[in-house]
Amino acid sequence: MESLRNDKESFNIGSNKDEAIPTKTSNDVEVKEVTYDELLSSAGEFGRYQILLFFSTFPFYVFGAMSYYSQLFMTEVSPNHWCWIPELLNLSSEDRRALAIPLDNRTHFGYSQCTAYVANWTEILITGQTPNETWDTVKCQHGWEFNKSEIPYPTISSELGWVCDKNSYQATAQAIFFLGSITGGFIIGWISDKYGRIPAVVISNLVGCIGGAVSVFARDFIEFSIYRFFMGMSYDNCMMMAYLIVLEYVAPKYRTFVSYMAFALLYSIAATTLPWIILLCGHWKTIALVTSLPMALAIFTPCFIPESPRWLLSKGRIEDAVKKVIEIGRVNKKEIPPATIETFKETACNAKLEENVSCLELLRRPLLRRMLIFICLTYVCCTIVFDGLVRGIKQLEFDYFITFSIVSFTEFPSMLIAAFIGEKMGRRWMTSLFLFVSCVCSILTVITGGWLSTLFAVAARFAVNMSGSATTLWTAELMPVSVRGFGASIAHICSYVATVISPYIIYLEIYIYWLPYVVIGCVAGFGGVIALTLPETVRKEMPQTFEDAEELMRSIQFCDIPCTSKKKSVDGIINECFEIK
Repeated sequence: MESLRNDKESFNIGSNKDEAIPTKTSNDVEVKEVTYDELLSSAGEFGRYQILLFFSTFPFYVFGAMSYYSQLFMTEVSPNHWCWIPELLNLSSEDRRALAIPLDNRTHFGYSQCTAYVANWTEILITGQTPNETWDTVKCQHGWEFNKSEIPYPTISSELGWVCDKNSYQATAQAIFFLGSITGGFIIGWISDKYGRIPAVVISNLVGCIGGAVSVFARDFIEFSIYRFFMGMSYDNCMMMAYLIVLEYVAPKYRTFVSYMAFALLYSIAATTLPWIILLCGHWKTIALVTSLPMALAIFTPCFIPESPRWLLSKGRIEDAVKKVIEIGRVNKKEIPPATIETFKETACNAKLEENVSCLELLRRPLLRRMLIFICLTYVCCTIVFDGLVRGIKQLEFDYFITFSIVSFTEFPSMLIAAFIGEKMGRRWMTSLFLFVSCVCSILTVITGGWLSTLFAVAARFAVNMSGSATTLWTAELMPVSVRGFGASIAHICSYVATVISPYIIYLEIYIYWLPYVVIGCVAGFGGVIALTLPETVRKEMPQTFEDAEELMRSIQFCDIPCTSKKKSVDGIINECFEIK
């Protein structure tokens, strides 16, 4: 999911309105201010430049999918396993299991996965005796045998025996991966605000490359967890920083569309094809290398992706930002009037910046503190549901890799739909409504069975894709510009903390097989309720100051749905409900 994603705007000078704001000079001559968004629109709102930039970020969505999902394929084991009996090597796997493994109706498969009968198997083979329940049993002495039709290659879990009394190791290793994500969120987020988006992209990918590559040297659980901690530091940032740059080159009119289409086209392709790349690898060490070494290509990022102009403006580098916009105009074959450029420079120089305001101001003001807490809770719920549905695929009664691809492909239609209805429904109702849908479908997954169970799991993932993407954009749109990066990073870090526990939610299947999906459903329902406590932001000015953000919080209306809100213009209904933005 998801996804779950970073802040969308780090700086926004002036108003976001359709018309420039008149002001007065010292000679009382009325002039017009030119905001960055207006300057960008004059260079082409979404032309050839933005399209080329959009597709140039595709490798980073591949890196994001590899960083997130690779550990699942490296540690997953077939749930259908039993003790390995070397003396029965010449028998078929079914005969070995029938002869040496006691029945146990308490397990999902009807036989014991952690014990075997005690017997002289050489003598048993000669005499043709058959076992019975009166025989003594013992814990697996020689490792385990796995059903290779489900996971057809060696994983680190199958090699090191992370099953039975060590069956929590997979969840713990994944939790440590997300602890790395928390650390990376702070460090990479700070680098992004301090030194720019491009350095953050390069560093996050290089850290992931190193952490993933050295994983092949892991000899035990501790070593593997340490290496994956560093791989976790790259998670999200290796993709989201590039995603952020694209949005900061797109005019507001197309921001929602581009935000959703990035995941519909780019991320869904990467996630859907990844399982088949994994199958071609054939071993967990090969998987570790194939999903990490390509991230080193990020060192070439400055050669084909430019720095964010909004970040340049936030650092007072107005001339550099203007050069970026002029380059956009050149590629889009649009000439920006010199007067517009000069007026923008004056506007930017006169703009009141809040760079030195403490990030703690969000916590000092009651309305903003409530906003931060509730958006973080919403983000956490979306992330837990998304991550839980990803990990819960193994419980479905279909081929693991086919199911993974189908569920991942839901990114495409869900984001495509979101791109066209996002402006109509708004962030608030899209997040809440589809979290409720995910809640119902998650619970129906365990009530039903067979293909219906898989269908509801796909529907639950489809719904949370839309909620998660809306929340990602919503988070940035709620924050004042001076702390937008900090506020969005806090939301992401909270989601990383939440994903530390999501592997353990799936681990609950050890005790009650249907419990994980019920917990996921309850979390989705809770998130849907929390989302309704936040204000709508669609087609509203992104807050420039803390006062603007407080005013936005005061504007909460339960029935605030963009396509039904009244406009002052005569053609308001048409624009709101039927015009595709």
